[in-house]
Formats: sequence, C-alpha cells, structure tokens
Amino acid sequence: MKYIIGRQPILDRNEQLLGYELLFRPSRPLSTENLDNSYATANVIINSLSGFGLQEILGGHKGFINIEHELLMDDVLEILPKQMVVLELLESIQLSDAMVERCRLLKERGFTLALDDHVYHPSYDPLYRMVDIVKLDLVENNLDEVAQMVENLRPYPMKLVAEKVETREQFEACSDLGFDYFQGYYFSKPLVIEKKKIDDSGASLLKLLHLLMDDAGIEEIVNAFQASPGLTYKLLMLVNSVAVGSRVDITSVRHAITMLGLQQIKRWVQICLFATSTQSTGDNPMMDMAAVRAGFMEALARHHGKLRGIPTAPEQAFMVGILSLMEAIYSVPMQEVVTTLNLSGELSSALLTREGPFGELLQFAEDMERLLLGYDTLENRLKQMDITHDQMLQARFDSFMWKSAGKSAA
Repeated sequence: MKYIIGRQPILDRNEQLLGYELLFRPSRPLSTENLDNSYATANVIINSLSGFGLQEILGGHKGFINIEHELLMDDVLEILPKQMVVLELLESIQLSDAMVERCRLLKERGFTLALDDHVYHPSYDPLYRMVDIVKLDLVENNLDEVAQMVENLRPYPMKLVAEKVETREQFEACSDLGFDYFQGYYFSKPLVIEKKKIDDSGASLLKLLHLLMDDAGIEEIVNAFQASPGLTYKLLMLVNSVAVGSRVDITSVRHAITMLGLQQIKRWVQICLFATSTQSTGDNPMMDMAAVRAGFMEALARHHGKLRGIPTAPEQAFMVGILSLMEAIYSVPMQEVVTTLNLSGELSSALLTREGPFGELLQFAEDMERLLLGYDTLENRLKQMDITHDQMLQARFDSFMWKSAGKSAA
C-alpha cells in the first residue's frame, strides 16, 4: 500500500508559484459509495500531515485543501496548520447561517478561506466579505459570464483564481480581466506523488480514540502509541507537519504528545478513522519485531551504567528501537527518517552510526536477534554497559510479554 496524493500548482500573474491544490488519488479502485467528498478530504489531510509531511509536499508554499460540509462544521478540521493551508469550500456546501458563522469563527482563528468552482450570487454577500479567495471555473462558465462575475466581485477584498486555464489565450484574457492567480492544464496537469504507506489497524486507532475520549492519563496514551510502531512514526510526522516553526528536537513519544497536545491528537485520530479503509492489511511480523526490540531496549536503559537514573532514558531507548526498523519495514532511508522527524542528536547518532549509549543498546539488541553473541562476548558486552545477565534476561522476557499483552488488548 502507498500514500498517494495529487498536486496541481496555482500561479500568480508572473507565473510564479503561490501554492498547490492537494487532490485525492485512490491507491486502488473504489466503489461509487466509497468515493465521497468526506472520504477524499480525510485522505488528503491524513496523507499530507502524517504520510508525506506538509513541508515535503508544499516546500513552504500554500496548500489548498477541498473541504465539504461535514468536515467544515467539525472541530477536527482545526488540526491543520492555519499558516500553511487554504480551506477550499466545495460548491456543494449549502449556504446557511450556521455555515457562515462557522466560516467567521475559522477566520477569527486565522484560517484562509476560499470558495471553489464558485458562481456569483448576491445571497453570498456575507461570505464575500470574509473569504480571501474565490475560484471561477473557465469550463463551466464562458468568458463573458466570467467577466461579469469578476465585475460583481470587484467591490470585495478578495483575490480571484482563474481555474481550469487550458490555453495561452485563456490565461491572457483572464489576466486582462484582473485575475490574481491561475490554475489549469496550460501550466501543469496534477502531479501524482507516492510514498510507501505506514498502515495501522482500525482497532489500534479505536483504542487510542477511546482513551482520548475517556480523558485517560498521559501514561495510557503513551503506551497506546508505543504498542504500535506505525502509529509512533505517524505521530512524529504529525508533529513536524503541524508544529511548524518549532524546531525543538524530539526525544520521545511523550515529548511528541506534549508538543502536540491531546486535543490535536484526538482530531488527528478522528480524521484517521474517517480515512481508514475497511480492508484489513493483516499483521506484519516486522512490526512485532520493532515493538519487541523497543521494549527490550526500554527495559535495558533502566540498568545501563550511563543511562541509569535518567528519567527520560527508557522512553528515548524505546523510540530508537521503534524507529530502527522503519527502513526495513517501509523502505524509508534512515537518514530521511532522522531528518524528517527532527530527532535529537543523541537519537540520530544511535540510529545512523550506533554511537552513544542508545546506539550501544541498539547494536546489542540487533546482535541478540541475529544470535551473533557467544557466551563470553555476551558477558563482556553486558559488563561494558554495567548490566547483569539476570537483568538482561528479565528485560528480554518483559519485552515479549509486553508485546503479547499489547496485541491482545488491541
């Protein structure tokens, strides 16, 4: 399975890039009943935030995301980083007092609003006074109709986008009419970009949502993420998508949760469930291996001579263990994992070069899995880390038991 998203550029009058409209592209054929606006929008949001990462897709430009009525009226929408996105209200949304009030609230919270495929009508006056952008369709309307709509919209403080520009002549005509931005096949067809997908079962998401809805303590939330390597990786991607401008090195799952806040995580989980296919992808033994390795390293970190007594060390060791198999599971180069997730220098060194105490633990865990350690070598390595043989055996046992308990609970 892959993350797939379409991206079409939106240009200014000098044909310089303003941003991209992000478009839903299914990874497999979908039946008509599944292909609705809610499903499409939820997938675009999730793929952007925790699949690719908004920075990777947008490169510092604006991302235009189609929004239908249900998501417009839902607080989960506010997980999106307002400084990076434009909420493009689909033409299917019915004008109502509630819809106008919701748009006013989003504007107050700093979001940029656009009307998609719009046809001018005086009844939209309250919206015209607050939206930032209106997109007019050159296929659905002839040039004379477009010219009249431009004239009607001139009194309002908004920018106009000529949509579905297919020829040089259309571009020049719309430029003469005073359009600010342009989008269409004349400039570029939507580019489809792909990335190997990191799946999580609906059961893991539901368990996490239940904990969040029940106001569970931070320990339970941390444990729910740690029981799922895929969720952990997505959490770190999410932090780097929505915490734009905050270049704090991430040191643990708990740190990432604290940076986001439980309300943002709840919104993200709800959108994930909205976007999740009902088709099960089955268990991946490499995911189990990652979880066992992480649990083993977490337990050993409590006894390691250089880490003993450091409260955050076990969680950092767990993070290293989880991420160490991302390259094998998802074909994501480790250098990309480290760079994209903005990991601390200590964790980065452990993952890339096996340096430092966390790197030492990771190398030991890998060698144990490969049965590379004879008795004398094993004892020497344990002595170097100031870990007893009994402590190592107990850590090994606990890591298998922890993973088994986590699977049965899910």
